[in-house]
Amino acid sequence: MLMFLPCLLYYIFFKYLPMFGIIISFKNYNLFRGIWESEWVGFHYYRMFFSNPDFLLLMKNTFLLGFYNLVFGFPAPIILAILFNELRSMVFKRFVQTVSYLPHFISNVIVAGMVVMFLSPTGGWVNEMLGLFGIGPINFMVEAEMFRSVFVGSEIWQHTGWASIIYLAALTGIDPSLYEAAEIDGASRMRKIWHVTLPGIRTAVIILLILNIGKIIEIGFEKVFLLYNPATYSTADILSTYTYRVGITQGNFSYASAIDLFTGIISLIFLLSANYLSRRFSDSSLW
Repeated sequence: MLMFLPCLLYYIFFKYLPMFGIIISFKNYNLFRGIWESEWVGFHYYRMFFSNPDFLLLMKNTFLLGFYNLVFGFPAPIILAILFNELRSMVFKRFVQTVSYLPHFISNVIVAGMVVMFLSPTGGWVNEMLGLFGIGPINFMVEAEMFRSVFVGSEIWQHTGWASIIYLAALTGIDPSLYEAAEIDGASRMRKIWHVTLPGIRTAVIILLILNIGKIIEIGFEKVFLLYNPATYSTADILSTYTYRVGITQGNFSYASAIDLFTGIISLIFLLSANYLSRRFSDSSLW
């Protein structure tokens, strides 16, 4: 319980207590008048957001970026954990694990700088490699249609190794006698993975999938903000970056709070729906 206490305090002070601030989304908040003295405006800012010409574009960009990140990013740590589990050399296994974990501890600012440097049309190693095949330099960072691929690729590289730890822990709970029985029955390595390994980590996979579906439109602000530019707004501008611009840059705190609350409600709906479907069609769910 003492080890859990810091986590509990974090959620109390940074998640639950700030919920009081939701009230400003229903007020014309004035910094000098305070929350209680500001004028009530009801759902004015919600109607303002829904009638915004950029509403559908923002929703599309946010959902697609989260969806692609889920489709391509979620299976990656599962595959990596299974590959680690199949390695026989412990020295090589530990080395590769350490290398794969390291990007997770690099700041998003550094990662974004590395991405820009690697993809630079002048000297970036990606374009240098493409040049070997006769492909001219491509300015990836100003090509709107490439932004999602760049973002998802950087997310996979940065977090796959760290995310595989949970699946590696789940793999240790599989009874070794199951592998021995499968080997006696003549099962190949792929058969053992399919019939023993994957069923053994199924519960962990389902629970983490539910949590990731709940976060599908809560794409991290930092990396998108660091990678996008006006040339890629058509595919890169998402709810969190738009909230930053209207809330922090323009000082419209009520409008930004309304957008943020809307995002939280959509995430809750996704989470409840995913949990319901999981409970309906499998024996694993959050509750």
